[in-house]
Amino acid sequence: MKNLKGLIKLYFTAANLALFTVTLIFLGCKENKTNDYPDPVTNPESKLMLDGDWFQDPHEINFDNLPKIPVAHTVVSDVTPDGVNQHNYLAFYDDQYWLMWSDGPGVEDRVGQVVKYSTSTDGLQWDKPKFLTIYPEGSGPESPHYNTRTDQGLRWISRGFWEYGGEFLALASLDEAAGFFGPSLSLHAFRWKKESKSWEYHGVVMENAINNFPPKKLPTGEWLMSRRSYDYAEKGVDFMVGAEDNFDQWEVYPVFGSSTHLEAEEPYWWILPDNKNLMALFRDNRKSGFLYRSFSTDNGRSWSSPVQTNFPDARSKFHGLQLQDGRYVLVSNSNYKKRDPLTLALSDDGMVFTKMGYLVGGRHIDYPHVLEHDGHLLIAFAGDAKQKIEVLKVKVSDLDKITMD
Repeated sequence: MKNLKGLIKLYFTAANLALFTVTLIFLGCKENKTNDYPDPVTNPESKLMLDGDWFQDPHEINFDNLPKIPVAHTVVSDVTPDGVNQHNYLAFYDDQYWLMWSDGPGVEDRVGQVVKYSTSTDGLQWDKPKFLTIYPEGSGPESPHYNTRTDQGLRWISRGFWEYGGEFLALASLDEAAGFFGPSLSLHAFRWKKESKSWEYHGVVMENAINNFPPKKLPTGEWLMSRRSYDYAEKGVDFMVGAEDNFDQWEVYPVFGSSTHLEAEEPYWWILPDNKNLMALFRDNRKSGFLYRSFSTDNGRSWSSPVQTNFPDARSKFHGLQLQDGRYVLVSNSNYKKRDPLTLALSDDGMVFTKMGYLVGGRHIDYPHVLEHDGHLLIAFAGDAKQKIEVLKVKVSDLDKITMD
């Protein structure tokens, strides 16, 4: 009996030791994760952007098992089977929703592509699409170059709405349609004329520039937006700061490493909760399957070297914003294998996301743009391989119900 008690005591001592060891390992992992938490000043090299016990490998997430976010859905424009609709941007102005996009023949960004727009009072019932731009000079349906890829013709590319100086502007780039991008690349503005309910040409915002999203205001009162030059694939991407006095006054600041650390594409940025530091995200055309991140501590004048995060990405355009309640949302194609589905991720601080929900999928969908208004999110996207412009309407309160298993 004495030997039996000794064996039992030895067994439980060993079990406790094993449990203690496992606990130490777990705590060590948590501590290491904490030590790797991103900070724009002290730890801009952190890779942590997606965190939670609901996944092990970001590239092995089962997207069909993600929480389903309730949505209302509508189709605004459908050019199936012979057209392309993409580059969609939302705004709320003059008591209605506005939506603009690139509308072209054949596949994306060929000669003769124009920008169209539509309006809605509720985000679900939209007016018939109208022309925002005219056909580029010498590049309309009568041109022999129409619906081709050539430097002998031009195309407009939709670039977003901008409320500036009491005016409601729409931005669009113009360049040769041979590749991405032509040497005449320039960013233009059109001004809404409420009296005639029409758009008029307003001027060149910046030569040799295409933005990804329209300007947003910095805490300094300056405006900031990303820029790609016609030769950005070799030089990398930049940010433009300025427009305090005039819409066409900008200073350009490069993101060093954006053409060497990765093939940066379609940059996006937002202000962090401290209201002074910025975070930028980049799609990686080298097919790493992850987003890259950079920080700025001087209002976009300089940026830390882009770092590959652990947030999965299908090499597609993405968009997000800070909600009125302080949280951040990021809508993207987070399945690195294909542009399906669209997901919405939630973060408390804009740097690390801990929840992810399923919006729409089962087909090729991409290029989201998000707008918050009146307790709802509107999410515009290109559907069915860029042949439709579609919109989802989501209650912000439904995001509180997302729980990760």
